[in-house]
Amino acid sequence: MTFKQTVLQELLTLIRQEGLAHLDEQKIIDRIDISSATFREFFKDMEDLVTQVVQYDLEERKQEHERLFAGEPSPLNRLLLIVRLGIESLRAAQPTALRELQQNYPAAWHLYWSHSNDYTTHLLNDLLNQGVLQKEFRRDLNIQLVTKIMMEQLSLIVNPSIFPPERFNPAEVFRSVFLYYIRGICAKDGMKRAEDFFANLK
Repeated sequence: MTFKQTVLQELLTLIRQEGLAHLDEQKIIDRIDISSATFREFFKDMEDLVTQVVQYDLEERKQEHERLFAGEPSPLNRLLLIVRLGIESLRAAQPTALRELQQNYPAAWHLYWSHSNDYTTHLLNDLLNQGVLQKEFRRDLNIQLVTKIMMEQLSLIVNPSIFPPERFNPAEVFRSVFLYYIRGICAKDGMKRAEDFFANLK
């Protein structure tokens, strides 16, 4: 890991734990113990910093998916592992962090959703297709439509006007939305595996 990657990892941890609202250039310099010169070398401004942290986070998630998938051939289990990773990430984060990202850092938020519309859409589509072929998902599944619905569910979860983080815990919203939907698209044998999986995500 390069020094800059180390800085980005520390920034990602900081933002997840504390959110973005109170952070500025000087506080970041103090908190992660870098010089002003290093800050200016790595980042143009706070918008650039947050955008680079989001990019780093997205790449790390892709690599984590590859690690998870390496020992798991089942498309259903792979989908459930992605869900668990998403829930764990939300549980570890400050509930208001996503809203602060949407409201104050539009370039970073655009990057986040561009990634979702590209990588995540293709990933879901592939897993659903493989799952139908392996008889883990219902054979009458409209894969394109189900992929679209699941992407819209993700958009719904992170929409603060629908689920204000002060009232609804994002991780619990995520769990509740996908618990019933994933169970519903499973073939008979997959339903029990999905139920057991979500029962253990208390």
